Amino acid sequence: MADEITYEYKTVRTVRGTDGLVISKMQKDGWELVEQAHGMLRSTLGFRRPKKPLPLLLIGTAVGGLVILAIVIGVAAALENGGEKKDESNKPTAAPASSAEHSATPTPTAARPAAAVVITPQNNPEFAALLKTPDSCDSANPDFATKYKGKTVAFDGSIVHMAPHGDDDTRYDFLLGPGDQGPRTEIGPAFTYRDVNVVDLRLTGRNTPATVRAGDTFRFVAEVGEFNANQCLFFLDPVSTETR
Repeated sequence: MADEITYEYKTVRTVRGTDGLVISKMQKDGWELVEQAHGMLRSTLGFRRPKKPLPLLLIGTAVGGLVILAIVIGVAAALENGGEKKDESNKPTAAPASSAEHSATPTPTAARPAAAVVITPQNNPEFAALLKTPDSCDSANPDFATKYKGKTVAFDGSIVHMAPHGDDDTRYDFLLGPGDQGPRTEIGPAFTYRDVNVVDLRLTGRNTPATVRAGDTFRFVAEVGEFNANQCLFFLDPVSTETR
């Protein structure tokens, strides 16, 4: 039927407790919640929304524009290459330097790379503000992740929750938060270590534990990863975990 509605579907996995925020955000974007399943740590949410067909006239215009653009780029590239070859043919050939000149030229000393600065709440106001956001879906999360992806951050925090990753009971998904409140943490991003074991945490400091659990407090040093806006999860990769 011509008037039959077709849908696109999306499945989102969230940390328990953030379901309402994710559902609200998806509904603002036109998605309808059609399925919801809860696990120990995560929930699985199913959404759908009507597809918006692209008008045929717009499709034809876009294809035509791409063809014209390709022709223009090809002509410009050919003219540029021809000009470069002509300029090179008119350039005088440089005389070879004498061996005496070579020996008199000092060899430059290779510069040492500058040590990477670890971002902390004390030296970075943006990170300090991020750790105090009341909403794990706050726009400060994707802004910081985009700007500092691949950089190293350090903060005092605690394990909010941990659960086995899949069927392997030696690997876990960790949910971390700033401060010392553990499962009672209510501010800051939902920092996440995904699919790591205790060895991957690289535990350091005095009285290093053999195992860890929710509520334990550490100084986390980690590399900034991506922010998943659908799940409101801020992914990190562990660098070191110091007891305190």
